[in-house]
Amino acid sequence: MTEMRLGLRENLPQFTLLVVLNAFVGAMVGLERTVLPLLGEQEFGLTSKTAITSFIVSFGVTKAVINLVAARVSDRIGRKPILVAGWLFALPVPFLIIYAPAWWWIDLANVLLGANQAMAWSMTVIMKVDLVGPKRRGLALGLNEFAGYFAVGVMSWVTGYIAAHSALRPQPFYLGIVIAIVGFAVSVLFVRETHAYAHLEAAAALQTASGVRSSLGSVFYVTSLGNVSLFAACQAGLVNNLNDGMSWGLYPLFFASYGLGVGSIGVIKAVYPMVWGVLQVATGPLSDRFGRKELIAGGMIVQAGGIWLTGLVPTYAAWLLGAGLQGLGTAMVYPTLLAAITDHAPPTWRATSLGVYRFWRDLGYAVGALLSGAVADFVGLGAAIHLVAALTFVSGLVVARAMRKPSPVPIAVGA
Repeated sequence: MTEMRLGLRENLPQFTLLVVLNAFVGAMVGLERTVLPLLGEQEFGLTSKTAITSFIVSFGVTKAVINLVAARVSDRIGRKPILVAGWLFALPVPFLIIYAPAWWWIDLANVLLGANQAMAWSMTVIMKVDLVGPKRRGLALGLNEFAGYFAVGVMSWVTGYIAAHSALRPQPFYLGIVIAIVGFAVSVLFVRETHAYAHLEAAAALQTASGVRSSLGSVFYVTSLGNVSLFAACQAGLVNNLNDGMSWGLYPLFFASYGLGVGSIGVIKAVYPMVWGVLQVATGPLSDRFGRKELIAGGMIVQAGGIWLTGLVPTYAAWLLGAGLQGLGTAMVYPTLLAAITDHAPPTWRATSLGVYRFWRDLGYAVGALLSGAVADFVGLGAAIHLVAALTFVSGLVVARAMRKPSPVPIAVGA
């Protein structure tokens, strides 16, 4: 049996496999980014923006809750069983969308998709953190998020292109069947369990797996409120996905209201996650070298600028630039927030703490969809976009004010 060693180079084949696998996880979300809001309006005849964005609410709430549970359970039974279960939830999703006779089928599909994303994406994050150890965490998370969100962008463009040359369904969703089958097969056949690496890191830090008593309630409190830096990270994560939920649900409708075709909407919808994905390869390691706070606060403010530009200047060029700025800002924030959480959590309950953060972050999808949908219904699409931009700007100021450098020794958590 090969001796276990922490490090990116030491675990490169398995690490690379997990990067590729997360691209498949991201591609499942990318299937919906361009087409689904238009499908609700044009094929199902929905006029309420709140009703159209209901699929994001079901996705976000499910993903948030299961993030918390999946991470906790993975500390008990291991990472791979949760990863495999996540891909089982993905298998029915494209069929439900293809054959949906009513919009509630779409909502149901997104409950399953939320479970898939919570389990599969969470485990690819945690497994990479397990493998690389404490020194290259930012790089590891940057590569993970690059693969996932670059795939979101590519699939957003591909589905928009297919829809423009065929129909809003079923053709764009055939790819989802292949993606789900391949992701499940790779997880079962080739991915190895990494839980033992977390215990190896704990031993290296002179801790033992039983040496830290950490109930879910105590970890939830410390991660959410008990430490000001972790609170700053959680609120930034929530607001980041709040604005992503708004852009997912409302941007296609906003662009279409100006007469933009589905193919062109797909291009704009691809720019944001592709820029976000590619730049995380740089921003993850930058946070290792220069710290987390400045990248997070600055990234939230850059996102706000991109959202405001999108709402204020209704031209195709401005929308492309706005998407690029939103992608740049999110790249600065996304892997850095994950790394900031791991800075403060010891290996024995790090997965649970990441689950708490991801609970708050992904709850932002539901909050953003409900808030922006309701504002759009009562005041208009433009007002919803401006409100979300303002919230994003304020969130960046909170990080600038509240976040601290990590302590050399992680905070202890009581029973």
